[in-house]
Amino acid sequence: MSAYTFSVLDVAAEPYAASPQLTCRLRIEESTGRRVHAIALRCQVRIEPQRRRYDDAEHDALRGLFGERERWGDTLKPFQWMQANATVQGFTGETETDLALPCTYDLEVAGTRYLHALDAGDVPLNLLFSGTIFTKGATGFEVEQVPWACEARWALPVAVWRDMIDAFFPNSGYVLVSADMLKELATYRARNDLISWDETMRRLLDAAAGDAP
Repeated sequence: MSAYTFSVLDVAAEPYAASPQLTCRLRIEESTGRRVHAIALRCQVRIEPQRRRYDDAEHDALRGLFGERERWGDTLKPFQWMQANATVQGFTGETETDLALPCTYDLEVAGTRYLHALDAGDVPLNLLFSGTIFTKGATGFEVEQVPWACEARWALPVAVWRDMIDAFFPNSGYVLVSADMLKELATYRARNDLISWDETMRRLLDAAAGDAP
């Protein structure tokens, strides 16, 4: 039985992608010297929020995900950010390969809400690997599974994610709302002769603040 080790060398923004994407550079090592013909690799990328500290502003921004600060001992748990796949070419001993991590700015996604709330520091990631390994056996190809214990951690700088998102959405963002809500917002904007969506949102926020106790 072969023995495999996965490690992350770097995670960087992909400059030529059509949409926001991080590229994870992986090293894969096989310790017995057997020839690996290919790996159909799957990866679950998890965020482990309990592995970093938060300032007061980040605490407030993360209330919607984890609740009030006194509950964080129970609610600050690892959660899935995304699933990724890659085909690894044949090698003997060790190889390096790229794993594409497509990102979104959709604030309905827990990972995006978490990242958007952070001002600085690192995002603690844990990459859990699975998939199918094709090797050369005595009578032809043999198939085995990536061992369930294969995983690798990485501290992703918040600045890497934020700079990537800013490159695609400079000084802007979007919030997904229902068609009925969008219609109501458009009617409110037109009725009040507001010239932009920023002005519309500002008017509504100011009105809500005025009604607050």
